[in-house]
Amino acid sequence: MAPSPSVHRLRLDIQGAVQGVGFRPHVYRKARGLGLTGWIVNDHQGIRIEVEGAREGVAAFAEALRLDPPRQARITRIEEQWIPSEGDRDFLIRESRAGGTPTASILPDLATCPSCLADIRRAGDRRRGYPFTNCTDCGPRFSIVVRLPYDRPHTTMAGFVQCDACLGEYSSPGDRRFHAQPNACPACGPRLDWWPGNANEEEVADSRVPGSAGSPVVGKTTRPGPVSPDGEDEGALHRAARALGAGRVVAVQGLGGFHLMVDAASEAAVDRLRARKRREAKPLAVMVRDLAEARTLVWAGPVARELLTSPAAPIVLLRRRPDAPVAHSVAPGNPRIGVMLAATPLHHLLLERFGRPVVATSGNRSEEPICTTPEEARARLAGIADDFLVHDRPIRRHVDDSVTRPGPEGPQILRRARGYAPLPLPLALANRPVLAVGGHLKNTVAVARDGQVWLSQHIGDLETPEARRAFRSTVADFLELYRVEPEAVVHDLHPEYASTRFAREEFASWMPRIPVQHHHAHLAAALAEHAAAPDHRVLGVIWDGTGLGTDGTVWGGEFLAGGLQDAERVGHLRPFRLPGGEAAAREPRRSALSLLAEAGLLDHPAASATRAALTGQETRVLLQAVERGLNSPITTSAGRLFDALSSLLGLCQRSRFEGEAAMALEHAADLGRTDHRGGAYPMEVHTAEGGVRVLDWRPLLETMLEDRDRGVPVPLCAARAHDGLVAGIATMARAVGLESVVLSGGCFLNDILARGTHAALNRGGHRVLLHREVPTGDGGIALGQVAVAAARLAAGTVALPDDLPLSTGV
Repeated sequence: MAPSPSVHRLRLDIQGAVQGVGFRPHVYRKARGLGLTGWIVNDHQGIRIEVEGAREGVAAFAEALRLDPPRQARITRIEEQWIPSEGDRDFLIRESRAGGTPTASILPDLATCPSCLADIRRAGDRRRGYPFTNCTDCGPRFSIVVRLPYDRPHTTMAGFVQCDACLGEYSSPGDRRFHAQPNACPACGPRLDWWPGNANEEEVADSRVPGSAGSPVVGKTTRPGPVSPDGEDEGALHRAARALGAGRVVAVQGLGGFHLMVDAASEAAVDRLRARKRREAKPLAVMVRDLAEARTLVWAGPVARELLTSPAAPIVLLRRRPDAPVAHSVAPGNPRIGVMLAATPLHHLLLERFGRPVVATSGNRSEEPICTTPEEARARLAGIADDFLVHDRPIRRHVDDSVTRPGPEGPQILRRARGYAPLPLPLALANRPVLAVGGHLKNTVAVARDGQVWLSQHIGDLETPEARRAFRSTVADFLELYRVEPEAVVHDLHPEYASTRFAREEFASWMPRIPVQHHHAHLAAALAEHAAAPDHRVLGVIWDGTGLGTDGTVWGGEFLAGGLQDAERVGHLRPFRLPGGEAAAREPRRSALSLLAEAGLLDHPAASATRAALTGQETRVLLQAVERGLNSPITTSAGRLFDALSSLLGLCQRSRFEGEAAMALEHAADLGRTDHRGGAYPMEVHTAEGGVRVLDWRPLLETMLEDRDRGVPVPLCAARAHDGLVAGIATMARAVGLESVVLSGGCFLNDILARGTHAALNRGGHRVLLHREVPTGDGGIALGQVAVAAARLAAGTVALPDDLPLSTGV
């Protein structure tokens, strides 16, 4: 029988992060509720729906889908087309279709939802105490998917055969675990295992863990078959909790890799972890059970609470309470702590048994990627971890914890990984397939096509062979996952970056390469994030440590005017030399000595802190190098300027981790702002050859030293220095005269600088563009590289030089 003329059929193609979020059962229920027929299917592009019925009902269905999608879905595009009706008698969920070029987006790993938390805590529930409980609203996604479309056979759960009870949930459209690909229970799913080190087992067994009861249960190392919720997993969790209570370092396998955990309240345990990991002073993150426990450690306003309890469950940098029950050595000298809520059932169950916060830092050695398999962890973390809490659900790719903070305009992502990656960013210009390989530090990579950019999870600094292997693996992974065959590869201008060398060596002979200047990439990343038009012209205030400039010198305190396609250097900080090149980044005293020489203030009595940090011989050698330009590249680096000020105020002479000196200056300024008398230190703007404006730091330096000579406290000097830098930026912005101003680069991780500059520019009538969804540091470089390349490809202005500038020594 032919379909009735009053029956209308609508096809909807939906793109975005729409697989693995319960979209199909959600649509099934809506269609059935409206009395409509048709079908829904996952395919390589996302979701396709064909629905038919009375025109009013079909229209109501489409409107409801737009206004009320599944909670975790991120829809980027819906295309509608009215087609001939087919006379369907029911609404069906069809089997997924493979093939074609994927445009569907993979959802990030999601923190445990309230319903699953209730399941693991409910007496009598078959998942009570089960560490791998999940549903369509939560659980692993990106860390387990092998290929698209996102279905169980395409994930690392393929090897776990569901029991009848789980299969019934998985197959029922009315169940919240319908097509929850990692669905499992104690009878059929992954399990924990406890690998003790060379432990004094009696010491661990006798330790008292708050919140635990009963005698210790010895974990097993084999899995003979189905177990009860109070069996093997419970035993491993109790062993881990007791080990933490005994002050031991426990390596815990989570969603995207391992954490190294210790009791956050124990100075001895934290010091032990630091000594073994050779992480002398860099702040450590703390994991807590819930928001209430977080608020015993830090001050958490509305934005902070939103971040902490979001499905991403990132680390959030927040001001520490004076009476916070955590060891001082968690973040020595730092007024803030990075806090995150437990993100998986495993972490919830472990913390509930332990009863107090734990340090949870990346399970790796310095400058290496995190471990993802038990065997790798046991090999690479030997000598750091005492014991290992592991599981048998394979991790497809490493995913670190994300780092965020409340910013001047809302949440800001400082490190984009678990919970956020690899959600795509729209970029209308990115129609041609492109690969961007990012920078050398805080590396991420990106692939783009069809108006979308997929930015990878945080990879890290490419300083070690292990890190470079992880980088290469991530490039291959993204090209394969999204089946991108790039027409061009985009990289930084610096020839010695590992990412640049990779681009030249792997693609030089058969693919166009597009070099993008480092600070222009920062500018373009912010413009892309704010969906700026290709011809939109802004002022970019790009302040960071180092980046190779187009003139072959080391830039870092830049004022660029331009847009996506190109940018002109219209201003910069006054140049100075870096004695020893890269060594100056590790020793702020070197930059300070250079600034004193440049300003003619070597003999100033208040420069004694820097002079005392150098021997007479060191001073003579460094000054000679500066005078003759020997291994002393010229720079405009704002990062090294912050380092120098920190040295001159006696705060840091040798950095134990990247950014330590600048952080010390910021923390001192934070104290100084509570008693902020006097004004900003002066800076001058003058015009150099070619019309480029120079922001001169010499008046600031001299005034700060005079203050110190008069006995002005260091915190107040630090606060006045920050205010002087903010005022200098505002003065430059007025002089350039562009309405929109981008703030980007690693220096804007400094909250005082970022907030102060944002406020000053707003008062001056500027529109300020800040990063929110991608890092302000080098983690956003790959997005900017894609944006520049896309704009140049669209305009037909791509320049492909055969040779890159020679090394500058930095």
